[in-house]
Amino acid sequence: MRLARASQTRFDHGAALRVPPPGDRKNWQTLWMWLGEDACAVAEAAAVQVLTPEGPVVAHSGDWIVLSVSGDFHVAHAARMHDA
Repeated sequence: MRLARASQTRFDHGAALRVPPPGDRKNWQTLWMWLGEDACAVAEAAAVQVLTPEGPVVAHSGDWIVLSVSGDFHVAHAARMHDA
């Protein structure tokens, strides 16, 4: 008897880098090289603006920037504590 195959959905997996803390020069240098022309610095410390299919998105220290197989960047925001 044959088992039914799982869904043939194709997922767009890729690579990801985490936005480093402000003082981590080595990893900031790596992130800038990886992002290339699809990113620019913002006035905020430890933040970068990334061009995504939805438009420019600001990623802060601790956020993940994902490069999908299709070549698009996406930002996954980390949970943040807000001042009261």
